[in-house]
Amino acid sequence: MPVPLYEAKAEFFRMLGHPVRIRVLELLQDGPKPVRDLLAEIEVEPSNLSQQLAVLRRSGIVTATRTGSTVVYKLAGGDVAELLAAARRILSELLAGRQDLLHELRRTDVPR
Repeated sequence: MPVPLYEAKAEFFRMLGHPVRIRVLELLQDGPKPVRDLLAEIEVEPSNLSQQLAVLRRSGIVTATRTGSTVVYKLAGGDVAELLAAARRILSELLAGRQDLLHELRRTDVPR
């Protein structure tokens, strides 16, 4: 029995549900990067980064190529950058809405 599309989408978003994975994807938007550069930018233990890169690689969202001892990662497609940009827009709208609510609460707050 095939997996319903909504379940596949939920699994996709679960795969994205880790801050290190999101940061890796953000960094790879600028082009391929060796693991050492990712480590320098993200500041996590090498084993943690390796684990998160493996999840991204298994999902097919990134690809890896090895040249000697250097492993370089890149985004598998351009749609990932679009997804991250959409997430940024959505978060901006949500946070702006919260700022408006906070402003309204402060404006109407009457000292007792």
